Amino acid sequence: MKPAAAAPTAHLKKVLGTFQLWGIAVGLVISGEYFGWSYGWASAGTLGFLVATLLVATMYTTFIFSFTELSTAIPHAGGPFAYARRAFGPLGGFVAGFATLIEFVFAPPAIALAIGAYLNVQFPAIDPKWIALGAYAVFIALNWVGVGIAAAFELVVTLLAIFELLVFMGVVSPGWSWAQFAALGWAGSDVLNGTAVAGIFASIPFAIWFFLAIEGAAMAAEEARDPQRTIPRAYIAGILTLVSLAFGVMIMAGGVGDWRSLANINDPLPQAMKAVLGAHSGWLHMMVWIGLFGLVASFHGILMGYSRQIFALARAGYLPRSFAVLSPRFQTPHRALLAGGAVGVAAIFSDQWIEFGGQTLTANIVTMSVFGAIVMYIISMAALLRLRRTEPDMARSYRAPFFPWFPLLALGLGLVCLGAMVWFNPVLAALFAALMALAWLYYVATAQHRAEAAPDALLDAGA
Repeated sequence: MKPAAAAPTAHLKKVLGTFQLWGIAVGLVISGEYFGWSYGWASAGTLGFLVATLLVATMYTTFIFSFTELSTAIPHAGGPFAYARRAFGPLGGFVAGFATLIEFVFAPPAIALAIGAYLNVQFPAIDPKWIALGAYAVFIALNWVGVGIAAAFELVVTLLAIFELLVFMGVVSPGWSWAQFAALGWAGSDVLNGTAVAGIFASIPFAIWFFLAIEGAAMAAEEARDPQRTIPRAYIAGILTLVSLAFGVMIMAGGVGDWRSLANINDPLPQAMKAVLGAHSGWLHMMVWIGLFGLVASFHGILMGYSRQIFALARAGYLPRSFAVLSPRFQTPHRALLAGGAVGVAAIFSDQWIEFGGQTLTANIVTMSVFGAIVMYIISMAALLRLRRTEPDMARSYRAPFFPWFPLLALGLGLVCLGAMVWFNPVLAALFAALMALAWLYYVATAQHRAEAAPDALLDAGA
């Protein structure tokens, strides 16, 4: 029987420049400066979490300087999936692709819940979950109408979010002191002890949340003009921006009162500002409203990222082909947007049936997303090291500095983070493994889909 002809490969429009890509890279992450990270204080304290953040910032900096080589050499909408597929074949592509999918599908519901928490300050009668549902509806629609409009919106809200973080640091500075920041800062103690060391490792997922998803800009590489030049500039400027903001926000928020009151909540910055200025300050109301832009920037950007990942996996035969269909009018992956949104909405409303480890729903969703990210970081660095050996002549307009030490350091720190997360989150680790196992069963059962997929030179060259 004659094999079915491969369907024509769908392609995304090339419309993004350096500034837009920087906006996407920073916007994907910047909600991590607004919420999520303060859960790390609950286990590590302020000083312990500072150590964890230094460790994680080192991992991300070396990772981004290395990952940029892959994203410029292989500018593909699948991002990490494409790099691992090129380096390790179809099975490597599966591991990276589905780990990335878990990261990008589970991050938005956590951010949507934080949007709900921020607006609940102004509208306490409205259930934050319904606000989160509304956020999905609005921003799926915005992504549907075109990447050019979506990227322009992302850039504007990212700039506003950065401005608001700088305002926050300035406004709370009169009430800040190192004594308040350091008080009981080693996991509730004034001395570094075994409990504090354990707390440092337990807080790693929340330090990762400061930077989670910056790699998602690689999924816009297929839509970038001149990706060999624009992507390195966007990534390097992006990681430097985010490291500066992360340390500034964390240190300033922790020194304005009793930091323990800010752990385990979804809106630490408004509450820190309230401690300095009082509940009726105009600055506080500005923080709530403009602070939403940080959450919106990440939420909107990650929706863009997961839709491209689902689209790329479906186009290569790893997911049902229907998800690789583009909107006839807007040429955007609308079905992929809706599929990821359905999973996110289910996660938001699942807490009445599912509870893990005594943590809040947001903390558990954050941790699940981080599991996917760390696995993807590890396999991406392994792919970089392998491709340098197997394809030494591949065109590389950008090369990772201090090779192989930077990718090896990022890989090693990634393994440390993964080990710590498994140790301190065994139930969520088991759930992550179960999701990957279910995905693997689907992968095994659908080998014919990949055989029938249209050829893709970026995936198959050198394989």
